[in-house]
Formats: sequence, C-alpha cells, structure tokens
Amino acid sequence: MTLKLMSNESVAKKPGAVDAAALANILVVDDEAAIRTALSRFLKMRGFHAVPVASGAAALEAMQQMHFEGMVSDVRMPGMTGLELITLALAKEPDLAILMFSAVNDAVTASTALARGAANYLVKPVELADLHRAVVEALAKRARTIEHRRAEQASLTEVARRLEEMEHDRNSLELLTVDVAHSVVSAMETKNFFMKGHSERVAVLAASVACKLGVDDATAEAVRVAGLLHDVGTAGVSEIVLAKAGELSAEEMNHVREHVRIGMQILSPLRYLGRVLDYVCDHHEHFDGRGYPRGVAGEAISLGGRIIAACDAFDALTSPRPYRNAVSAPAAMTQIETHAGTLFDPAVVVALGAVIAQREDTRTA
Repeated sequence: MTLKLMSNESVAKKPGAVDAAALANILVVDDEAAIRTALSRFLKMRGFHAVPVASGAAALEAMQQMHFEGMVSDVRMPGMTGLELITLALAKEPDLAILMFSAVNDAVTASTALARGAANYLVKPVELADLHRAVVEALAKRARTIEHRRAEQASLTEVARRLEEMEHDRNSLELLTVDVAHSVVSAMETKNFFMKGHSERVAVLAASVACKLGVDDATAEAVRVAGLLHDVGTAGVSEIVLAKAGELSAEEMNHVREHVRIGMQILSPLRYLGRVLDYVCDHHEHFDGRGYPRGVAGEAISLGGRIIAACDAFDALTSPRPYRNAVSAPAAMTQIETHAGTLFDPAVVVALGAVIAQREDTRTA
C-alpha cells in the first residue's frame, strides 16, 4: 500500500482543534508492519486511539480485550481475509464503523465489503486526508445510528408504558387498534426502509384470509391486530443485520430470531390481549414443527399464527429487499404453495390463494 503523505502542517492537529470523533478507539488491521505503523501514527495525530494488529485473528482477539468504535482494515491478508473479518467483527460489535482498503479497484470486492457491513471502501494509494475524512464520516454515521436506536427505544418504552396504563380498561383492545398499535408500528418501521408498511399490509391480508376461512368477527379482528404487531420485536434487532444484502450467518440468523422473544417481552404485560399474544408468538412456527420459538406443529400452532406466517411470507416475497427485487403475486403464491404442509398450513394456503386471486381479478377488471 502506498500512503500519500502530506506535509506535517496539513497532517498535524491544529492547536485547540478537536475532531467530532476524537478519542474513538480505532482498530488498524494490516499484515504489513510499515503500513500499520503509518496508519496508526496518522490516526493518533488526528486524535484517535489507534491499536495496530497484524491479522484478522489478532483483530478479533483485540476486540475481546477492549471496545472499538471503528476499524480500518486491508482486504487481502494471509489467513483470514478482510471480507471474512467484516462478518466476524460485526458479530462481536454490531455498531463497529468499518473502512476497508485494497490495491485492487474491483467492483465485486467493493460491493461485497459494503454488503457485509463496511461503511466505505478505499482504493490504494490512499490519500491520508481522504482516509481521515472517511473515518470521521463513518464514525458520525455510527453515532447517528446509535442515537436513532436510543430514541426508538425511548419511544417503545413510552408506548409500553401507555399500553400498561390501559390494561385495566376492558375496552383496551379497541383503543390499541386505533391508537397505540399504530404508534408501535411507526416506531418499529422507521428502522428499515424496506419494512415500511409491511405490518399493516400483513394485518389487512391476514384478516381477509381469516374471514375466508370462516372465523367469527372477533377472531378476524384478533388476527388483524396480531398482524399489526407481529414484528414489533425487530426494534431490538441490529439495523446492519436487517439491511444486510446477502445470506445471514448462523449467528446473525439467531440474532434475528430473537425478535419474537423481544416482541413478547414488549407485549406480554398486556394480558388482556389474550390470543393476540399467541398469534404473535406463533408467526414463525412451521406446520411441520421445524419453526421457532417453540417448535410446535400442525394445529398445536394457533390459527392466527398459521395465518400470519403465510401472509408474512407473501408480503416479504412481493416486497423489495436490499438483496433482491420483489416478485409478482402469482410467483409468490407458487413459492408458498410448494411449502404447503411443511412451512404453512395447507388450508391457510388455499384461503390465501383465493384472497390473492380476488385481488388480482379486481385490479385487472
């Protein structure tokens, strides 16, 4: 790596000047000692606490010993590559601001690094001024993300407080539907652009499927409310993991699955919700018993949970994601039908297909 060194005057900190991200701990990872030393010295001159290490394994070990706000890493290193390090480092510290650099100006490598969670990808030779700017911007983005999460958690705490105050009101389910439920959904969906409107669409579709199955009005309404609340627990899931453009690791998948438990923690004080809580808890159970969190099968899964599972999958398939485009409604139904009896209740799949067919007929009429 070639570092374009600037004059001492331009590199040194100005007297009295303090960077916005000063004092942040930055991990510097490169197998070349000269580069590690140069980068670390420069970052220290800019007010950061730089810790140089020679490999990905050493970086992970350093993360066990202390907390880091940022990491600057080469891509090509012996043993663990920088791309592999991104995934493992974010598993340890989801908010880590990561900058990758490489002598290879390769769009595939760059896009892979960004998809795995890197904030920026720099091509050697790196101008030190550009490196400093990229580090500051990455740390600023990290700070905004953390502050956004704190504000969101405060909002959810306030929502939970309001819900608890309503517990003694026997008409609280109706109040929840028109007021607090929408507050919960709004707080959750500010987290991820691709989730916006998802819960409301699932709620409407699930209620229609419930009616198609012939349930009474009270059950259909309970299914609708559960559809609105089914993903409230994603408020506790890392934004980086939710927005990841690619396959999740086993550790990341386990992290995502925690959203059911988190959602139940938020909603469980609301005992008057009754079966709505069961529906929310069951929306990731599989008809063959291989789902989560309880691993139950068939009719041991609540009807509302079985309905929401299929509707959730349909909306996910017909909505864009960071790693793929949306598919058409007929294509989504084809995929869901192939999993009838394994992931989904066959009767629910038939009812969902009928509702979707009616929608498509209405749109083309």
